[in-house]
Amino acid sequence: MPASDQILSVAQMRAAEDRLIAGGISVEALMDQAGQGAADWVWRIAGTRRVTVLCGPGNNGGDGYVLAEAIRRRGGDVCVVAPYDARTDAARNARQLYQGEIVDPEADISGEVFVDCLFGSGLTRPLSEQDEALLLRLAEAHRLRVAVDLPSGIAADTGALLSSIPAFDLTLALGAWKFAHFLMPAVAGMGSLRLVEIGIDPVSGAARRLTAPRIIAPAGSAHKYTRGMLAIVGGEMPGAAVLAATAAQGAGAGYVRVVGERPDNLPIDLVADERALSDALDDRRTGAILVGPGLGRDHAAAERLAAALHAPAPCVLDADALMLLDASSMADRTAPAIATPHDGELAALERAFVCDGSLPKPQRAMNLAARSGMVIVAKGPDTIVASPDGRVVLADRGNSWLSTAGTGDVLSGTIASRLATGLEAFTAACEGVWLHAHAARRCPPAFTAADLAKAVPQALADCL
Repeated sequence: MPASDQILSVAQMRAAEDRLIAGGISVEALMDQAGQGAADWVWRIAGTRRVTVLCGPGNNGGDGYVLAEAIRRRGGDVCVVAPYDARTDAARNARQLYQGEIVDPEADISGEVFVDCLFGSGLTRPLSEQDEALLLRLAEAHRLRVAVDLPSGIAADTGALLSSIPAFDLTLALGAWKFAHFLMPAVAGMGSLRLVEIGIDPVSGAARRLTAPRIIAPAGSAHKYTRGMLAIVGGEMPGAAVLAATAAQGAGAGYVRVVGERPDNLPIDLVADERALSDALDDRRTGAILVGPGLGRDHAAAERLAAALHAPAPCVLDADALMLLDASSMADRTAPAIATPHDGELAALERAFVCDGSLPKPQRAMNLAARSGMVIVAKGPDTIVASPDGRVVLADRGNSWLSTAGTGDVLSGTIASRLATGLEAFTAACEGVWLHAHAARRCPPAFTAADLAKAVPQALADCL
């Protein structure tokens, strides 16, 4: 994993910086690299227009002084607001090196770009009333807002809001991504995300950011079965299964079947397998099974779920299947399984598998994966993919237009299609999540789930 893709906790980041310092790099050199890198981004936005940098007492404030001096040397119009004296040696050194204007926090200040360097990722308590008021006032007085490392008032490891914070247009992660860069509610107000690298080495066992997959086109000798056959178990709401199947057709599988009673709205290029469910699912050519979209929650639905879990193929469990699932259902299963719960379904699974639902979302997904043996795709505006072996990936904030009925069916169909091609379950889940999000980016605003499903092949094409 490239170091630029890793996501570090506050403790992991401090340890990584300590290793650099032990190797001979000074705190001042790291601060200079971070501040200069952040200044590059601010300069692109502001140029010679007025920039106001709010500097706190610690090393995040020191980064701000370095940034301000870099802007000043380039001929920019910059001032610093410093409500505190610098309290670390590196921050004091950076303040001494800054040769520009320092403005009283009570002054009437306005400009083009506001840069928040008040507190960094180590903050664990709410801002004082004075700091919160100053942050909000300065943000309001500028057209554009940039947060350095994290907006002040955010818990780096959880994404929790410790105070009221303004919305930012750009957030510059320093050294490595933090969990809050991908977690709600914090990420909703961060704007665009960019990473300023300072030489942090890869950290063993670190979470990582979801990146675009590299997908290989089928071999010249390929046919529908070698590309992967996917069976989708229908139910009382057949439209959901058809929607998932439409997405699956565009995500790589060569043969998609809807098993069970034939839906009235089945497109001509989808196959309906109306054999007894156990016979249809026992086909040795089946690369994966999807069960859940439109399944229902009655006795017949429970029987369809049991048949899917009894079959030897890997499976994806979504929607109603997750509400019917219990720990005993998975006790004897050896084939891989992927579960794709939204928040309510995640809570139901935690009750079924006796997991703590009060923890931050990444830890909840990791614990459920370890307890259940399934790959967990904890979906929503923030999406986490966790494997039973401890691997964890966080996706970028989702397109808000995905908040419409049926997009979860598209996601499960996309993941199941990647699984049917023969991919390892965690990889299939990650690729499916990325393709789903990228398809949404390709759609116009206010798209439907059907629009999204039709955009999946375009998203796949972008990965070839």
